Amino acid sequence: MRVALGLEYDGAAYAGWQTQPQGNTVQDALELALAEIAGAPVRVTCAGRTDAGVHAAAQVVHFDAPAARPENAWVRGVNAHLPDSIAVRWSREVTDEFHARFSARSRSYRYLLHNHAVRPALLHGRVGWFHLPLDIGAMHAGAVLLQGERDFSAFRAAGCQARSPVKTLHRAEVSRHGDCIVFDFRASAFLHHMVRNMVGALVYVGKGAHPPEWIGDLVASRDRSLAAPTFSPHGLYLSGVEYEARWQLPMNGRIIAPFDPLAF
Repeated sequence: MRVALGLEYDGAAYAGWQTQPQGNTVQDALELALAEIAGAPVRVTCAGRTDAGVHAAAQVVHFDAPAARPENAWVRGVNAHLPDSIAVRWSREVTDEFHARFSARSRSYRYLLHNHAVRPALLHGRVGWFHLPLDIGAMHAGAVLLQGERDFSAFRAAGCQARSPVKTLHRAEVSRHGDCIVFDFRASAFLHHMVRNMVGALVYVGKGAHPPEWIGDLVASRDRSLAAPTFSPHGLYLSGVEYEARWQLPMNGRIIAPFDPLAF
């Protein structure tokens, strides 16, 4: 029996999603908790791997259960064995055709940036921070130049293992909410560090180091060395994964409110 789960987690304390020899990953914690309920080892596959310090509001995984359990056991039962920073939000039985990664039509990320002269304390580890004033209009104009099918080599990490740097970015928007700047991206798939590298470049535009057109020049250059440094992981959230309606999964995205500590 194949089961799909929806997860959320605070990634600040973890070495990323994917299991590693030294442990301390979200996948490790989830598989240990699932094994307690299944009565046997369980291996999970996720929709999108997140790096160290990156969060998820709507991660999706699937696994093949070695034993039948009530649907609620995969939620409340598993949560009883998970650390407080990880929670299963929902579970669904699916057919063997479903694959959390390959069945996904798109993935969405949201980056929250605290734009204030003083660093935040209550939101430490949950938001990025930049101290100088930023021009939101210029940043949004630059973000628009990222949309469409592009070669994103200029925003690709050196260790990226993707077969191709060409991805289709369906959404790239920047908006301000008081001291919070929100970056929203949706694509078929993302390269390693791609979102954080795009945010870094847009911050350069926002502080006046380059005009918005520089973003288009970076894309055309395909040269990572010409772009801005990789931005902090702390404000990055996997905010949604889109699947076909036939899978009848619950709502795949959650609204991550900009800068209200109570919303976290």
